[in-house]
Amino acid sequence: MPLSIAEKLKLKLEREILMFNLKPGERLDETKLAERYGTSRTPVREALRLLAAEGLVKIRAHRGAVVARLSIAELVEMFEMMAVYEGVCARLAAQRATPEELARIIEAHELCRQSCEQNNYDEYCVANAQFHEALYNATHNGCLIRQTISTRNRLGAYRRFQLRRNNRLNESFREHEAVVNAIRAGQADEADRAMREHISVQGSHITSLIASLPPEYFAEPSMRQPVSPVTTRPSANSYPAAALVFE
Repeated sequence: MPLSIAEKLKLKLEREILMFNLKPGERLDETKLAERYGTSRTPVREALRLLAAEGLVKIRAHRGAVVARLSIAELVEMFEMMAVYEGVCARLAAQRATPEELARIIEAHELCRQSCEQNNYDEYCVANAQFHEALYNATHNGCLIRQTISTRNRLGAYRRFQLRRNNRLNESFREHEAVVNAIRAGQADEADRAMREHISVQGSHITSLIASLPPEYFAEPSMRQPVSPVTTRPSANSYPAAALVFE
């Protein structure tokens, strides 16, 4: 499905923010942005709303939107939980995916392959989202799907950024391949492990980015410490309580 004007604009602004061309605390004037990108204020307003949902922008009542400052603690915590959620999704998909759902996972994976071979970051990001969503649907667990998508949406901008910044397309695809192979073989433990590793690697790149930035970019400068996401690999019977809710 083609992206709307607002969605295209959202991706452009997201990139400007994550490349720090738009600085934390900087006011985002709808009229100026509309002039800059040659559009009306309506898609600008919708793009800012989408960015606010991801935590990259703060919309203040009667005062407009500004670029948000990072909260390091929340960002690292979300990557930790994302690894748990996505690992459980992969585990359940390996156990529960129907032939049709497995075909959709493989189809999305092949779209990722094509985008990777073309070195097309934007297309890879779209195909990557389709891959993960197909995997979520194969869990047959609505509560888990909602929690995972909510967390993914908050982290989406940072995950897309690290793909581009660290030239990670080939690595990301190979990590997907390990997940797909485990799901096709019905190997729940291996699917879980491979997916957790995939998300943990992403989180480690983000913490490297955080460590390289000056304190003024952060909401809580005093908390700016190099932090590594959880990398331990729990056994099948040792999930954190947060994960057990979804089984």
